Amino acid sequence: MRAVQVLTTTGPTDIAVSDVPEPEPGPDQVLVDVHSVGVSFPDLLLSRGEYQLRPETPFTLGVDFAGTVAALGPGAEARFAVGDRVAGVGGYGAAAERVVSPLDSTFALPDALSYDEGAALPMNYLTAQFALDERAGLRPGETVLVHGAAGGVGTATLQVARGMGARTIAVVSTPEKGEFARAAGADEVVLLKEFRDAVGELTEGRGVDVVLDVVGGDAFTDSLRVLAPLGRLLVVGFAAGQGIPQVKVNRLLLNNVDVRGVGWGAFAMARPGYMQQQWAALEPMIESGAIRPPIGTTYPLTDFGRALIDMDERRTLGKSVVRVR
Repeated sequence: MRAVQVLTTTGPTDIAVSDVPEPEPGPDQVLVDVHSVGVSFPDLLLSRGEYQLRPETPFTLGVDFAGTVAALGPGAEARFAVGDRVAGVGGYGAAAERVVSPLDSTFALPDALSYDEGAALPMNYLTAQFALDERAGLRPGETVLVHGAAGGVGTATLQVARGMGARTIAVVSTPEKGEFARAAGADEVVLLKEFRDAVGELTEGRGVDVVLDVVGGDAFTDSLRVLAPLGRLLVVGFAAGQGIPQVKVNRLLLNNVDVRGVGWGAFAMARPGYMQQQWAALEPMIESGAIRPPIGTTYPLTDFGRALIDMDERRTLGKSVVRVR
């Protein structure tokens, strides 16, 4: 079968589509015919050998996916049947014609969603749910500010926050991205260069309850400044590539605000059953239409490297998806 492989950790220009043996499901695993694969930031880091997971080369990329169950390992028949539509997530290995997925990280894909939308769900939306529920303790009626709001995690956060009853403010770098974020569900949209003043006006000087930041960089300090009393700044990533921001802790003390790390993968994968609980929390939002992953660009399997380069150069909107079949 075909698979997108890292042969040397020299970046996305050097990944290749190779023929590899088909996997077989073991106990409590399903074999999935992959239709679509999400393009994720961990894929980019894995291709460079910069991720916390460092598999031995050659290895197959692909974090989240959607497809149909092709075969069942022992014990899996209690959850799925051959032909069921599913989505799933793992550390790597899904960018292939078939993938083996553990039951714990495999989810029934609602009929209302396409395979592309299914591949856009697991990592981004489970991260958003973890960030807002587990780490922020978001309550209905609170206001959430989202940096990088036109990207995959950003749009997921906008939708999950609204599904939890919050008001959302999207921060974007261009008007085009602002239109995309508004279509994804943002209540308000502001440009990055003026977001501090804009937030003051939108909240009548109170500030926001939660900031979710996947960007980092120069805006970090102003993100602290726009927090309301008891506000929480969630650190998800550093897409700006400007180094790790520094926090002056006296600012936290004086304003009664928090900075909280969001490391969903390591947390969830160490807790059997946790991802299934998260998915159950998302299902009502999917059924109501609050969650509908916005798909940006789609690519063929042979262009997985191009998809990573486009993401790295911040040319993408929403979640990019690679179609396998």
